[in-house]
Amino acid sequence: MRAFAIEGDWGLEHLRAVTRPEPRPGPGEVLLRMRASALNYRDLVVPKRGYGGYTGTLPLIPVSDGVGDVVEIGAGVTRVGVGDRVCPCFFQGWIGGEPTLRRLTRSLGGPLDGTMVDTMCLPEEGVVRVPGHLADVEAATLPCAALTAWNALAGLSTLRPGDRVLVQGAGGVALFALQFAKLAGAHVTVLTSSDERAARVRALGADATIDRIALPEWASAARALTDGRGYDHIVELGGEQTLPQSLRAIRPGGVISLIGVLSGGTMNAALGLAITRQVRLQGVTVGHRDGFEAMLRAVEQHRLRPVIDQVFAFADLKAALARLATGAQFGKICIDHAV
Repeated sequence: MRAFAIEGDWGLEHLRAVTRPEPRPGPGEVLLRMRASALNYRDLVVPKRGYGGYTGTLPLIPVSDGVGDVVEIGAGVTRVGVGDRVCPCFFQGWIGGEPTLRRLTRSLGGPLDGTMVDTMCLPEEGVVRVPGHLADVEAATLPCAALTAWNALAGLSTLRPGDRVLVQGAGGVALFALQFAKLAGAHVTVLTSSDERAARVRALGADATIDRIALPEWASAARALTDGRGYDHIVELGGEQTLPQSLRAIRPGGVISLIGVLSGGTMNAALGLAITRQVRLQGVTVGHRDGFEAMLRAVEQHRLRPVIDQVFAFADLKAALARLATGAQFGKICIDHAV
């Protein structure tokens, strides 16, 4: 079968197309024929061994997100059947409950082999059925970016109608956060980098936008949109350069969900702004299967559709990663395994 693998040494220059034997499902396992994959920022980090020992060992099949059809089941499988369309869970051992080191270190695309294969075997507990209204490339986007946004807003905290939410950017997590926040009845401000992007996020439901390029010190302008009160929740994706602004824009008692480090991973912020105003800083790392299934019920109920930036052929994985590295995407970059 076709696959992509990082072989020999770490680095994108060692990512190559390979062939692998077709797997067979054992007891409690399902065999998936993969239809599509979707990229996340971690798919640029893993080849560089950016997560250290948690990245796994070589050779490694990359990419965490995908969707496929169940084509064969092993003995004792009851959770899904042949013909079901399912997404693999990002964390293969985290069904529900609190995170543990073991639950957080069994992730697809490093250290476990990922979705850039024709077929893959997984435990039946590690897959979930996906809504029928979604195209394959849309369904492929759900395991990481969508669940991260859902967990930030509806898992680790709960939005209420009328809450003020600030979202940074127009990548996958950001746009899912915008969509989920609007489902909850929140007022959403989005930081953008151009008039064109501002228009696109407004078309998706954003109530206000701020151009972060024209106004890099955006906290005051953001607070002004809340009549000086501050935001109830900020989806923090920038990291080093944006967290200081987020701490000035959040209200006393508000929640900042720390998700991305796109502008750097070092904290250099006035922590007194968090301590003296009882601000909650919460790290968000995707989520568990129970949360995934709750999110999928909301996606199905509201017929929500992910935003797709561009779709690449299976053989063009490196071109897709190059697109991701530019940071110019609006929504998710996907791989169609049938092309």
